[in-house]
Amino acid sequence: MWYVSTRGLAPHIDFEGALFSGYAPDGGLYMPEKLPQLSSETLRQWSALSYPSLVTELCALFIGPELIPRNDLSDLIHRAFRRFHYREVVHLSRLRSGLNVLELWHGVTHAFKDLSLCCTAQFLQYFLEKREKHVTVVVGTSGDTGSAAIESVQGAKNMDIIVLLPKGHCTKVQELQMTTVLSENVHVFAVEGNSDELDEPIKAVFADIAFVKKHNLMSLNSINWSRVLVQMAHHFFAYFQCVQSLDTHPLPVVEVVVPTGAAGNLAAGCIAQKMGLPICLAAAVNCNDIIHRSVQRGDFSLSEAVTPTLASAMDIQVPYNMERIFWLLSGCDSWVTRALMEQFERTQSVSLPKELQNKLSAVMTSVSVSDEAITRTMARCWEENQYLLCPHSAVAVSYHYQQMHRQTPSSPRCCLAPASAAKFPEAVLAAGLTPQTPPEILALERKETRCTPMWRSDNWTLMLRDKIEDIGRRWRDHFLDASE
Repeated sequence: MWYVSTRGLAPHIDFEGALFSGYAPDGGLYMPEKLPQLSSETLRQWSALSYPSLVTELCALFIGPELIPRNDLSDLIHRAFRRFHYREVVHLSRLRSGLNVLELWHGVTHAFKDLSLCCTAQFLQYFLEKREKHVTVVVGTSGDTGSAAIESVQGAKNMDIIVLLPKGHCTKVQELQMTTVLSENVHVFAVEGNSDELDEPIKAVFADIAFVKKHNLMSLNSINWSRVLVQMAHHFFAYFQCVQSLDTHPLPVVEVVVPTGAAGNLAAGCIAQKMGLPICLAAAVNCNDIIHRSVQRGDFSLSEAVTPTLASAMDIQVPYNMERIFWLLSGCDSWVTRALMEQFERTQSVSLPKELQNKLSAVMTSVSVSDEAITRTMARCWEENQYLLCPHSAVAVSYHYQQMHRQTPSSPRCCLAPASAAKFPEAVLAAGLTPQTPPEILALERKETRCTPMWRSDNWTLMLRDKIEDIGRRWRDHFLDASE
């Protein structure tokens, strides 16, 4: 399996190369050169698998036994899920009014990103130990990615991680999950800006190819192909849990509602569709609605500013994984994709070609949900089910409630729940409900914290480069000591 850049000007690489890369050298994102096509018989066989076994089958298609032999791959994935709070890893709650909620948040940090990051970290360690190499991981976070990435690599001897978090734009719990990890290989910066702004110094550093190579830099944001690959399993598992029978021809369709910010889960769903999974997608966003506007009228352009919302992890204006979706829907046309994305980077505004917008609206519908609708949905779900939603999950469930009033569902619908309500007590209180906080989250308040501020007056790119240089010196000294 080879990987190509969505912009078409970078060399082909294998899975290991894509795993250790951030953006491709031409500024694009890596995608498989060809997608495997799954038969109805394969889907029937997979429908009986556990979640870890399903992840293993998917990863085997995209990694190849010459890089990770099948037994090793299975061991890595089962090891990745060992610390999950729920033995089956993910859980489907069947609630009133045809509401199905797929809980993706049973990992250590109570967010769906634990699922893909714990696997990705295992893949990284596998190759690093083989090659006797060190990497520095650089992550920008809007809330949950940072803590899940830190948790997956803290204490690793051959990895350091630098996380930039948007100070005041995360919840208190999210921030504490990042700043209370005191491992030597964890370095956290609190940036005086939003999540889109803190992505700029990261992109500037990754644009310096010589610097990236010198320090073995990589990212664990969902620009990393491995993240998207593992997230494809959400869609397959949702389908198998909600479909009534796989004995019909054609196979029945399930609608998967994806609350989304950077569109990683959405890209994973589009790839699963292209591979033959009979799902239709609904992209559910908060009032930062660039994806919604793109689907509805082809308007892929920035608003004046990011609007802070209760669903803070989705407060994103630049959903970078839309580039993967544009590439996929344009027939893997790198010229079209490159022209679109370069115009967007130049002008911050693109009107999608009519043919592309038609294809986008054919594979997904979309909705934009206000804070008022989020709290109303959280309150209704509690009243009807005694079930507490996080604000991001409520964005998806709000779509379900809207559709109930408009039509009788022709197919089952599954709402992805990306995080536990325990991480968002402020939103729970705003909905007039009582937070339910597990002991491990309460304990964060009593822990020592450590982070470095990045003020607006600072040169963020320079600070980031200096930290990377410092880590590089420390690793070289350690390596020299170990070899003497």
